[in-house]
Amino acid sequence: MTTAPVTPTWGWLCRHPVCWLGFGFGTGLAPKAPGTFGTLPAIPLAALWLMLGLPLWLNIIFALLLFLVGIFICDYTEQALRRQDYGGIVWDEIAAMMLILFCIPAGWIWWLAAFVIFRFFDAVKPWPIRWFDARVHGGFGIMLDDLIAAIFSLLVLLLAGYCVSSYDSVLNIFR
Repeated sequence: MTTAPVTPTWGWLCRHPVCWLGFGFGTGLAPKAPGTFGTLPAIPLAALWLMLGLPLWLNIIFALLLFLVGIFICDYTEQALRRQDYGGIVWDEIAAMMLILFCIPAGWIWWLAAFVIFRFFDAVKPWPIRWFDARVHGGFGIMLDDLIAAIFSLLVLLLAGYCVSSYDSVLNIFR
């Protein structure tokens, strides 16, 4: 058996179904910005899930289950590739983005803002995201930095929602 790193292809993903999930149904194979492309499947998946009309707490539990399963998926994919924290492993982006989308109002403006803000935190990795990314490895490490980026994104969106609602309240005084 060889220990050389694997260069993933569509054919390789088809032979490794868990890695196909790890690569976000193939979106992680994008030659440029795989994390950005890998985040995109979360949008239709979250929209379909939200059509079930489940309460918020159940949606959050589902998102946390995606994170728990993601630890295995990302760890397995990393080992199959023989590469540490390979950029094409994007299950973490999907799970994190779905968590965010479950917690904000449905609507294209909110969802677009969530996408941009999450991609910022995931790409720039401000402290403490960068600290965890550098020190926690394997499937758990891959998932953890995106969970923290999702929490940061939710805080920014919560603040934006508060500011927008406060602004609307001020405008209502003058109507």
